[in-house]
Amino acid sequence: MKPKLLTTLRTYSLQLFIADLLAGLTVAMVALPLSLAIAIASGAEPADGLITAIVGGFMISLLGGSRVQIGGPTGAFIVVVFGVIAQHGYDGLVLATFMAGVILIVAGWLRAGNLVEYVPEPVVNGFTIGIAVIIATSQIKDLFGLSFAQPPADFVETVSSLWTSRATWSVAATAIGLVTMALIVLLRHLAPRFPGLIVAVAATSLVVAMAGLPVDTIFGRFGALPSTLPMPALPDLSLTRMLDLLPSAFVIAFLAGVESLLSAMVADRMIAGSHRPNAEVLAQGWANVGSALFGGLPATGAIARTATNVRAGGITPVAGLIHALVILLVMMLAADLAGYLAMPALAALLVLTAWSMSEPKKWRGYMRARPSDRVLLVLTLALTVFADLTVAIGVGVGLGLALRLRRRNVPPPDWTPPDR
Repeated sequence: MKPKLLTTLRTYSLQLFIADLLAGLTVAMVALPLSLAIAIASGAEPADGLITAIVGGFMISLLGGSRVQIGGPTGAFIVVVFGVIAQHGYDGLVLATFMAGVILIVAGWLRAGNLVEYVPEPVVNGFTIGIAVIIATSQIKDLFGLSFAQPPADFVETVSSLWTSRATWSVAATAIGLVTMALIVLLRHLAPRFPGLIVAVAATSLVVAMAGLPVDTIFGRFGALPSTLPMPALPDLSLTRMLDLLPSAFVIAFLAGVESLLSAMVADRMIAGSHRPNAEVLAQGWANVGSALFGGLPATGAIARTATNVRAGGITPVAGLIHALVILLVMMLAADLAGYLAMPALAALLVLTAWSMSEPKKWRGYMRARPSDRVLLVLTLALTVFADLTVAIGVGVGLGLALRLRRRNVPPPDWTPPDR
């Protein structure tokens, strides 16, 4: 359970530091708009996303079992976080995140990191696609500049609210959102290693500011962003409150563990390396405890940012530490500028993130899988969208393990880690 950082520092050099520095700067520019957008979509304040990227991202790189893992807030948590905040308030989310961190620390010490291989792949794919559907749907409001009250947590009610408010559609917001999407896709195609996310979002937001377009911005909706981290503080640890939030804490812990280990597996394939799963689970635990102490969101390994780190030349966990410190520096020196980012631009970013999460290039392969796997994937997806993520995970994992026991004499298919 030894952190990879300690291993890599034995042979660290100036050349490695320069490579990690450039990669850390690149990933920070990708993580910055994503952290803001994920926090807003989760029903939290934009600054909460930055706090999570700084504190959670730093601790995941400091203590984790992967050389190149980048941590922070991720789209997979949007649905869970939104639901917890709606039901228990933001203080309830902080407590649930703290409890999830403790659960992960215990799981790490019990060496439960290797158990991820027992989570059926159709279940992971099903709830990931389901989450992507909910994320994309939740961003239609800002993408098209629609006006209605706080969007409901229920998917069907959200769709109904979107249709009811169709008359409030804004041409300016739609144009900014679509242009942002086009720029992101174009920059990804022309310069995959270039931090095109921040460039695209900043460019269209600059147009909004310069032309005085009637489009919502972070500052207009949430006010000024803070320029410092808050002081750490323990959440309310009352027994009644903890019992109420225990199911949410277990879901957060499950998602953080699975997402981080999947991300580490993807990274292993990209760098031909191997991660330490139990160290990674421990790191997720301490990262979530740390994020909660500073009032942040749940944190985990981010697959897209980790892949960006590898493509940008990141070699050791130092790149992840630099990424977190750069975001802190931006928060301290340029918080006012971040307030001018346009909401449709951030919504466009999350819609594309949701599309990437769903991995459309693998859909045909899913449909060629054995019937039981197809049913498991569709069932988990439907329960995620129309019922509840807790129910989806419980039913999916339970049914998946039952199917695995039934097929225990049949060689399992190769595990295919997601490329999102």
